[in-house]
Amino acid sequence: MRSVPKILIVEDNRELRGLICRSLKKDGYRVAEAEGGRSMQRQLDEGRVDLIVLDIMLPGQDGLTLCRNLRAKSTTPVIFVSAKDDDLDKVLGLKMGADDYLVKPFTMAELSARIEAVLRRAESGGAATNAGDDVDGYLFDRWFFDIARRELVEAGDIVVPLSTGEFDLLKIFVERPQRVLSRDQLLDLTRGRDATVFDRSVDTQVSRLRRKIETDSRNPQIIKTVWGGGYVFAVDVSRA
Repeated sequence: MRSVPKILIVEDNRELRGLICRSLKKDGYRVAEAEGGRSMQRQLDEGRVDLIVLDIMLPGQDGLTLCRNLRAKSTTPVIFVSAKDDDLDKVLGLKMGADDYLVKPFTMAELSARIEAVLRRAESGGAATNAGDDVDGYLFDRWFFDIARRELVEAGDIVVPLSTGEFDLLKIFVERPQRVLSRDQLLDLTRGRDATVFDRSVDTQVSRLRRKIETDSRNPQIIKTVWGGGYVFAVDVSRA
């Protein structure tokens, strides 16, 4: 039986936090709430959370720092909410590991749609294995890409967690090695963040992946840029 997703709302504005919680409960989600970093960590320690709605402007540690720290040990999807509507802020949010970015003020219907889309992408990332695909993972360079566990394992059993966006993008690449993929193709293949993509999201995800898998991310040998074309996964890949 499919479990009901649990959403953690991290927002210091009590009125807005309550409004979001009530709305998501009406939509059928289980909801937990936190007003800052410490209470967020308590909620995460108490049990599984399927998605975090995280305000950027928080007292103490801000949302960007909390997301960066979370990404060091978890792939739980994160949707940032912020009053800042600047492209640089959005790109920075993605660099910290967020899966989407929603600008205040927003409607509860829009937030619910974003949550549904991110959860669908996270779920579909492992759907192929559950649907009968016998591929447990992929080997490339010095890496094992574990599909079931949604993580990278380096020689020496060093585990590197992946965000939902990083997992989706890497899965696209390893399934199509030595093939030039344009930014538009990559957006389409990852379901384009539905209708919520901002222009440099693919470039940002590629940069984050390079920092994790390349020996020198400034001179990438695995994910190479094809000027005017897009990107190519330029190493041999084998199924495991």
